[in-house]
This record gives sequence, C-alpha cells and structure tokens, in this order.
Amino acid sequence: MRVLFIGGTGTISTAISKKLIKGGKHELYLINRGNNNAILPTGFKSIVCDINNEAEVAGKIKDLNFDVVADFIAFTPDQLERDFRLFNEKTKQFIFISSASAYQKPLSNHNITESTPLANPYWEYSRNKIACEDYLMKVYREKSFPVTIVRPSHTYDERSIPLGVHGNNGSWSVAKRMLEGKPVIIHGDGTSLWAMTHNSDFADGFIGLMGNIHAIGESVHITTDEMLTWNQIYMAIANTLGVELKPYYVSSSFLDKCSEYDFKGGLIGDKANTVVFDNSKLKSLVPGFTAKVRYDQGIKNTIQNILDNPELQKTDPDFDKWCDKVIATLDKAAIEIK
Repeated sequence: MRVLFIGGTGTISTAISKKLIKGGKHELYLINRGNNNAILPTGFKSIVCDINNEAEVAGKIKDLNFDVVADFIAFTPDQLERDFRLFNEKTKQFIFISSASAYQKPLSNHNITESTPLANPYWEYSRNKIACEDYLMKVYREKSFPVTIVRPSHTYDERSIPLGVHGNNGSWSVAKRMLEGKPVIIHGDGTSLWAMTHNSDFADGFIGLMGNIHAIGESVHITTDEMLTWNQIYMAIANTLGVELKPYYVSSSFLDKCSEYDFKGGLIGDKANTVVFDNSKLKSLVPGFTAKVRYDQGIKNTIQNILDNPELQKTDPDFDKWCDKVIATLDKAAIEIK
C-alpha cells in the first residue's frame, strides 16, 4: 500500500511508522517539517512542508494518490476541512486520530464501547475532537469520504513516563521526586482504573485497520485490555526505580482549583474516571489482535531508556515547588482542623 502520514514521529505514530518501514511491504510518505524524522530508520519518503500551507502541500502531492492517509496532528474541524480538500478522491481511506477522552464525562457506565456517547464539558481538547468526528462523519455520509476514526487512550513509548499528575515539562520530575525520597501526588485515592497502552501494541491494531474495507465509516478505539489502578501504575514506576513509593492523595477537584495546570481537562475530564475499554470491535476488525506489552514490563523499558539518555530527563522546578506547596498546605490544614 502507498501510505501517507501527516506527522508520523509522535508517541503514537512513531511506532506505526517504524513497523511499516521494517515490514518493507508499504510505500510510506511523511508530511511534516522534518524536525524529528531522524528518529526513524531509513525507508520512507519525506515531504517536508507545513501541512497548514495548503497550496504548497497540494503542489507536492498533485501527482500522488494513496491507499491510506492518516492525520495524527489534527485537533480542530478547520484542519479536517483542509484535509478533505487536499485528499478527497486522492485516498481510499482517511484515518483520523481522535481521543478516548471524548467519551461521555461524567460516565454513566465505566464499561466503554464505541457506542458510548461522546460528551466532555470539562476539556476543550475533547470537545474539539468530537467536533472533528462530527465533521468527518458528515462528509462520509454526504460525500462518501472514506473515513475511519481511531480513538487512542493513554498511549506511551520509551521517551516519557505516563502519569496522571505532572507539570508542563513532562513527567520526569515525578520520577525525580521518587528518587529523592519525596512524596508524589496521586489524584483521588489511587483506586480508579486506567489503561496504559504501549505504542507498539497500538501500532499493531492501527496497521490492522489500514486498508480494511470493514473499517470505513467506523469508529474504533485501540487500547490494552489490562486495567490498572493508579496506585499500581505509580508502584510499578517506583519498583522499577528501586525506591519506596510515598503517595500523597489529593482530590482532582482540589488540584484543579489550586493550580494553573489543566487538571480540569486532564483529570476531571479524563484520567480521574474509572474506565474499562471493550476492545471487541477492534478484535472483530483485526482478528488475532491482542495487546502484548504488560505495563510493568513496558515501563521498565521506558525508565531504563530515560535513565540511559539524560536529554530525556527534563526537570520542572516550578512543578516540584508546586507539589511541595500543595503537600505542606494540606498537612498544615489537617493539623489545624484537629
């Protein structure tokens, strides 16, 4: 197949790109600015440009048609309108990367299927993804644009530790606090369930949907079947680091009220909710699919890679100070109330 990825070097798309290149069966094109293409092996064709420069992109693909086009970096409907203008009648399948955070919040049922309503009053990011889906299904119904919508949940790779509460500069500061023997903030009481999907597993499901005629007009989420509490997630990180976990539990609503971080969206609108994903639809479309990377194994590889590459250890002094302030303030309040 001739495949075009818009992006192609992010957390999710890198694993897919690598597997397609390694397999050697597909002709892979990437449209991006070329800044991160070095993380991929040779074997793809680069179209270096800004996808937002529609005229330039149209000129570079005018003589090309594709079996699959996937946009990994579209977040608003106007970007999908641009994609429709560029790729209508130039691809047999257009795959949009939406988000499982678009599912109904607050949830009426923690068991999530693709028919779970889409509604998220807490997070603009999710509402934009819903609007994107609405637009694409409209052009599918009215103009036969061959759409497949994919909804990832929390997907991680070897470059960043997946967490619930962290600052704007990544999650290394939380691991650093663990290494320094400091308490780390966990939202709620750590007992809500969550899914951590390794990007290599996501890639297997995604590739199975590519060129799949039964996936046209469908929405599909791709996640692991392994469900973990946040306590188990943080404990696996601490065990890998070889340190004692010192959890400090804080309600998501309090975290939202006392910070400039987007915890209303990221927690109340997403990670604070217990979710159990039903992957039956994906498995019916991609027979034999199963997520193979258990979290405690995947996080070992992630942390070891970060420890081996100091450039991935991005500190966040402001977040660290904020954590200390939250903990000290709540400890003081508890003493005063007694």
